[in-house]
Amino acid sequence: MGVERALRVMVGTVSAAVLLAGATLPPARAQQAAAPAPPQPAAGRGGQGGLNDPCGGRSNTPREACPNDVVKMIATVGLLPDKPPATPQKPRKVLIWSRIPSSGWQHSSIPLAARTIEELGKKTGAWTSTTSWDVKDITEENLKQYDAIFLSNTTGTFLDDPDDQAITDARRKAFQDFLTSGKGVAGIHATGDSYHGGRRGAGGRGPGAAPGAAAPGAAAPAAGTPAAAAPAAAPPAGGGRGTAAPCSVSDAQKQERPAEPLWPWWDEAIGGYFKFHWNYPTPITVKIDDPKSPITAAFKGKSFNTIDEVYTFNDSSFSRERVRVLMSIDYNLMTDCDKGIEAYPRKDHDFALSWIQKVGQGRVFYQALGHHESIYYNNPDMLAHLLAGMQYAIGDLKADDSPSKKK
Repeated sequence: MGVERALRVMVGTVSAAVLLAGATLPPARAQQAAAPAPPQPAAGRGGQGGLNDPCGGRSNTPREACPNDVVKMIATVGLLPDKPPATPQKPRKVLIWSRIPSSGWQHSSIPLAARTIEELGKKTGAWTSTTSWDVKDITEENLKQYDAIFLSNTTGTFLDDPDDQAITDARRKAFQDFLTSGKGVAGIHATGDSYHGGRRGAGGRGPGAAPGAAAPGAAAPAAGTPAAAAPAAAPPAGGGRGTAAPCSVSDAQKQERPAEPLWPWWDEAIGGYFKFHWNYPTPITVKIDDPKSPITAAFKGKSFNTIDEVYTFNDSSFSRERVRVLMSIDYNLMTDCDKGIEAYPRKDHDFALSWIQKVGQGRVFYQALGHHESIYYNNPDMLAHLLAGMQYAIGDLKADDSPSKKK
């Protein structure tokens, strides 16, 4: 215990020093497109390579986070107050869940994100938790015991059984009823990369959904009917940092539209679905859109710089007329090169990263950052944000969740 405590103190000191240094960093646009690319992560880390990492979600033990990442995350959690933003109205219980093997791209950070939510609950007493990797736990009876579900980088058609439509319908109904009845759902990063089309879109890393999956109560497609039309050509895989990718895409790639949703209720409930990402490590400046929200209180209204794989969302699925945006990319501070490689770009340049919304009687909190492990330990304010967002989803933290923009 003495060695672990010393490590935590050391990591906390280093993290604090890094954060202080980061506070003086120039805005993201100061980083010239021609500058040398940052060192790339080892194969598999942060979503690169195959399922051959030494540890984490893309290893032979995908349910276990890398020990060094856990130590750094726990040290950062230790910098937070001992009490949560809101006093729990009663003992709360959270189901931390992801499907392993994943139904889509299996992120290396899945187990670290799950462990982070567990530790936030332990640190503050805001909730106790159970972690599951089994889709069979998504049943009406089992979900009754929980106040909220945290989805750890779920991807693709994460509830579906491609061989049994009745099971698919039952799981979707249990999940939908859980949320709309007054419970909460929180999701991070790839949770927004679910139930869309027959391909993953700009990332090109795999299908966003299983062919043939239909909404509850919908008729199954006729034999031989494709789930979604395939595009003529796939656009480049994200931002291409560290590669010789050009700073623009073709006219065809600018005009091509992403595939359509496969479970419309879910795509609206989560607030939007993936269309394109800038690859890790893309530097961005994050601006706080709702500084008065208790969910963003830790940032004190100040923008911050970070590096991650950065999602953008289909302009027909994400809208400020439906969700309350908490933070977004400061697009004006992105490099011209990064702007130029966005496939099928949003004309409004509205790249929200985190939001909340009411769904029926329930609540949804989503944060798009969280691809790379460093998101879970390099900024205590981000963990405070996740803590507050979880308490909103549970129902203990009250926040204005009216849409950011009137229709």
